Amino acid sequence: MSIYQNQHHVIENVVTRECFSGVVGIKEKDYSPFVTAYGLANRTENRANDIQTRFGIASGCKLFTAIAISQLVEKNLLSFDTRLKDCLDVSFPQFDNHITVHHLLTHQSGIPDYFDEEIMDDYESLWKQVPMYLIRTGADFLPLFQNEKMMFNPGEKFHYNNAGYILLGLMVEKVSGTSFTEYVEQNIFKLCSMDTSGYFSLDYLPSNSALGYIDNRDGSWRTNVYSIPIKGGADGGAFVTAFDMISFWEALFSRKLLSESYTNILLSPHAKVKDGVHYGYGLWMNSKEDFIWKYHVMGYDPGVSFHSAYYPDRKTQTVILSNNSTGAFPVMKEIEEFYHL
Repeated sequence: MSIYQNQHHVIENVVTRECFSGVVGIKEKDYSPFVTAYGLANRTENRANDIQTRFGIASGCKLFTAIAISQLVEKNLLSFDTRLKDCLDVSFPQFDNHITVHHLLTHQSGIPDYFDEEIMDDYESLWKQVPMYLIRTGADFLPLFQNEKMMFNPGEKFHYNNAGYILLGLMVEKVSGTSFTEYVEQNIFKLCSMDTSGYFSLDYLPSNSALGYIDNRDGSWRTNVYSIPIKGGADGGAFVTAFDMISFWEALFSRKLLSESYTNILLSPHAKVKDGVHYGYGLWMNSKEDFIWKYHVMGYDPGVSFHSAYYPDRKTQTVILSNNSTGAFPVMKEIEEFYHL
């Protein structure tokens, strides 16, 4: 039985309940993708989201950074054991000298984070002292954390860390000789035929891009233009469509981005998060009795919520893109529960 049977009923129920705004995509095996859109991309102009609308995905694109690093390792331009201090000519006066690329990829470096999601919940507060319109490159983030103390010793534990991926992006730039966003667009997006995806500046978004919306308790709302960095980079902020994200998963699992051996390294469980949940290089994986049933990425920013997954046993993909701060997670759970993914 195809996963698409009764999909309208299932998705319509949850999007109505959650007041979901965005796009939902499902792709099973060799079937054509099922993609449907809800809500408004631009509330002022009453412009609806459609199945080709581009959405920001926040931290969902850390996987692109991990693939970029892995490509450079495969070319022998870097190694997973390369130390931070041996790669970047940047001062980190209180950082441990033994931090490696592997530590950064797996959130086990122990470095201070510019936004620690375990103790901070207001991402917008970061930009009260540092205007968000000045944050256009990875180097622009450095003053927010480079002089702070380590949180723990490298390799000691898993602790989700955005700053670590900023440093990985700077490594990509140093080794490749090109900007991080250009490297990803040329060496990942282009190979995946992600023709409408990119790292776009919020003050110059291309056509058919959804504005992110923050809803207030009193019923009022505002866009997220002053709430997140003006341009995305190695720790998050790319814009994609549902079709492009489906193309990405297909390219990754058909070994178009990395060789089989390096794809397997990327997809291996390198850090235990909790029982049944591990982290590889740039993505999460859920397991049951040592069988990985789900590889997935997610992203949350003010005005952005995103979940996308690949289910290897079913060879099925899901993509949930939203231009609201919440909504993607309950849609994903409803789909998984109904279709027993």
